[in-house]
Amino acid sequence: MTFGGCGVDWRLWAIRGAVTVSENTEDAMREAVTELVDALEERNHLDPTCIISATFSVTRDLDAVFPAAIARQRPHWDNVALLDVQHMHVEGSLPYCIRILMHVQLPVLHAKVQHVYLRGARDLRPDLVVTG
Repeated sequence: MTFGGCGVDWRLWAIRGAVTVSENTEDAMREAVTELVDALEERNHLDPTCIISATFSVTRDLDAVFPAAIARQRPHWDNVALLDVQHMHVEGSLPYCIRILMHVQLPVLHAKVQHVYLRGARDLRPDLVVTG
């Protein structure tokens, strides 16, 4: 797709991330969701107007607040389609975890997307953890 006649080709990208929460409270979840989304925007140089949708999944031990309600309060996220779901429970899986799957429209020549795994969620995908 060429955008606005300026000759830029665009592509739909899927970006993933996850973060763990210290406790099941609204404050702890707000801090974690904000940290995760800030990192995703920063590391991928995202303009929120290019974010099409974001699905948050939470482990069954988190129910203090909807992560989408937190994200909805961010500047320029008013047109992002947001959804919350409960992550499938598997015995022994990482507790107190919030995951995100974002769909974004970016130029084809955009640098490779960076998936973000923070705090205890680093153990989910150590191959994707960015250090430094």
